[in-house]
Amino acid sequence: MIYQLAPGKNELKLMRIPFSYFLMPVFLFALSQAKDLNVANAVIAFIALHLFIYPASNGYNSYMDQDETSIGGLKNPPKATRKLFFLSFAFDIVGLALSLLVGLHFFLCLFAYMLASRAYSYKGIRLKKRPILGFLTVIFFQGGFTFWMVLSAISKSQPVYDAGFLSVVVACSFLIAGVYPLTQIYQHDADLASGDITISFRLGYTGTFLFSGMMFFCADLLIFYYFYSTQKLFHFMLFEAFLLPVIIYFTYWFLTVTKDTRQASFEKTMSMNLIASTCMSLCFITLFILNSVK
Repeated sequence: MIYQLAPGKNELKLMRIPFSYFLMPVFLFALSQAKDLNVANAVIAFIALHLFIYPASNGYNSYMDQDETSIGGLKNPPKATRKLFFLSFAFDIVGLALSLLVGLHFFLCLFAYMLASRAYSYKGIRLKKRPILGFLTVIFFQGGFTFWMVLSAISKSQPVYDAGFLSVVVACSFLIAGVYPLTQIYQHDADLASGDITISFRLGYTGTFLFSGMMFFCADLLIFYYFYSTQKLFHFMLFEAFLLPVIIYFTYWFLTVTKDTRQASFEKTMSMNLIASTCMSLCFITLFILNSVK
């Protein structure tokens, strides 16, 4: 019985651990702004989130969806079996156990994140098929909530909850709000066939790009205010410099899709994710170094 439930390479593939790379910028942003960093907590929190909690959400989502077409990080996903369900549960248990080493607060936050991710995919609730509620759930938990959760866990001194801090928390949600619809743009037909009406499907191809661009712009304004309030405008200029390749590719992709909607493809989406995640990660690592050597 134990042998039958042991995961194979297909189950591990569907956990999509490398996909955690695309969710890493929010963690690194929090890391770059942490005061009196607790290094041990930072390492444990990173491992718990990126190697266990995020992959567990991916695996559970794949088990519920039973995808036959491309999904984030996998062009040709294998069949999701019952083993995947148990593997995702095991990953959650390990991630939550690790979070207790950081503290009860971090554990409760991760548990709330886990419940939200299950509600997003679970057939009985299926927030994924509700375009507005699903969208708001994702941008809240993967954006501002994660930033606040990580910053609180890895800082020896707690953040000051002023207007500047609130602006950066909301900015993180706007950043996810810009990326999230773009990750759905190549799945319109597959989502419609499964009964999931996503926000990208509601917006259409052109509307998705315009909406995402507006979300990125709002995030940019809020991040400007945050760095202005902390008297670090040079850091904002660095942020803008690292953002430039993202803007260039976003504009190029948008123009190609307006001419041919087939360009709203899995490959183009993954390229957008890779460029955005890499540029933002490098930016926040740079800010972390600058804040560490001051």
